[in-house]
Amino acid sequence: MEEDMGSMQEKAAELEHMAEVLLTGEQLRLRLHEEKVIKDRRHHLKTYPNCFVAKELIDWLIDRKEASDRETAIKLVQKLLDRSIIHHVCDEHKEFKDVKLFYRFRKDDGTLPLDNEVKVFMRGQRLYEKLMNSENTLLQAREEEGVKYERTVMASELIEWLIQEREVTTRTEAEQLGRRLLEHGIIQHVSNKHHFMDSNLLYQFRMNFRRRRRLMELLPEKSRLMPESHDSPFCLRKQNHDNRKHTSFQSVSPTKEIKIVSAVRRSSMSSCGSSGYFSSSPTLSSSPPVLCNPKSVLKRPVTSDELLMPGAPYARKTFTVVGDAVGWGFVVRGSKPCHIQAVDPSGPAAAAGMKVCQFVVSVNGLNVLHVDYRTVSNLILTGPRTIVMEVMEELDS
Repeated sequence: MEEDMGSMQEKAAELEHMAEVLLTGEQLRLRLHEEKVIKDRRHHLKTYPNCFVAKELIDWLIDRKEASDRETAIKLVQKLLDRSIIHHVCDEHKEFKDVKLFYRFRKDDGTLPLDNEVKVFMRGQRLYEKLMNSENTLLQAREEEGVKYERTVMASELIEWLIQEREVTTRTEAEQLGRRLLEHGIIQHVSNKHHFMDSNLLYQFRMNFRRRRRLMELLPEKSRLMPESHDSPFCLRKQNHDNRKHTSFQSVSPTKEIKIVSAVRRSSMSSCGSSGYFSSSPTLSSSPPVLCNPKSVLKRPVTSDELLMPGAPYARKTFTVVGDAVGWGFVVRGSKPCHIQAVDPSGPAAAAGMKVCQFVVSVNGLNVLHVDYRTVSNLILTGPRTIVMEVMEELDS
């Protein structure tokens, strides 16, 4: 059963990626309509409705900082072309080029291929919006097997809601719909242990359909040329310009050694290797430097199995951290599990009770014990301003 669920999760992850491409493309289409990049155009006495010029789109992407250069912009739009989200108005060009050719979103001319995957995705998105817009309390924080998860829905309650909303006519039909949504990466069991079934098990939507996507997210992580850390939620805080005293960002190691990281606005950061720390951008020299500190604050490496072992000397805690204009005020580092590397003493995370050396168990109800800090970072960046983090802290000996 575990092997079947593992295979199903891999397939769901593939379909989830396809859904992300569809969402990104649709959000881009709406923006291009709003800014009149998409409009009716004439060429050789013929009018082509609702189209855009390839070269103009590339200009627009660079101007809006959706792409770092023209080559990257071409690669990004090519992904939309490969997924049949856009096409050349006469279907004569399969490669997107930086020239004056007309392209169109297939949704604008009714040619978007509605295969089974797309149909399930569109239905999942509609159900998500319906749940979010209604006044019901189906999505809420609940516990399963002693672990608290945010924004969950109980399978049996979802089935009753689907029948009430006339999305289905029977519980069996509703259960089949739930299984399709899970298999296509729309929903998941909170701990990925079960398929969808008419029960008291808890499920969550795998993605936030309302989150604004950036086209750069379609590139593989290693290929992204624009620094992610410019929008990092982590260690950096607003500089105090009034008294010109820099607030300090302190990382306390088990030996009580203090490491100082001067605070800057998060918009002035660039990644410092893969350490999870940041240094100030050379283009914004007015900000004080941030010292890269790759040394872990942990006494020794700790595995997820060790944390979860019965009788292990760790206490589970949950924090609600409301981010401010410059972030949440902490650094996360490591992998399987991640840990809190540093906490800004004057930041939101510190106010919530977060401390260094705590291990990150979940973010907004999603278990993250088996992922690296980049994944945790992405979850926070793409989620709401208020984050609920569950951690495990070593008990005092």
